[in-house]
Amino acid sequence: MKPWLAHAFIAMIFAGLTTVIAKQGLAGVSAELGIAIRTVFVFFFVMVFVAFSVPLAEFKTLQQPSLLWLAISAFTTAISWIYFYKALKEGDVATVALIDKGSVIVAVILAWIFLKEVLTLRIVIGAALVIAGLIVISRR
Repeated sequence: MKPWLAHAFIAMIFAGLTTVIAKQGLAGVSAELGIAIRTVFVFFFVMVFVAFSVPLAEFKTLQQPSLLWLAISAFTTAISWIYFYKALKEGDVATVALIDKGSVIVAVILAWIFLKEVLTLRIVIGAALVIAGLIVISRR
């Protein structure tokens, strides 16, 4: 298995764990305070990871465009997390998590348009199945 594929599956597992654990953490806490506390911990854990895995020289190679795109990504992440936590606070985990994972459809379309990534039959079928799952699970 290619390393990036293993990383993607590990991310998937931990994203699933995160959702269930976050729902428990939101008991008696507003979604806004919950996301703020989570973000502080995420920052700490990521900085510890960076301290042990990124050479100091790499910081000198950062370019303005990369910083700009990462800042925009941080903004969109913050909006995603805020609304995800608002939905998670009130909704059930399975429905909220699946709708959130529908972001794969947005990512596929934007990658095709802006990054010129190839839409293969496999990707189109997979995306269609995700859309079907979204429809099934979001209807009551």
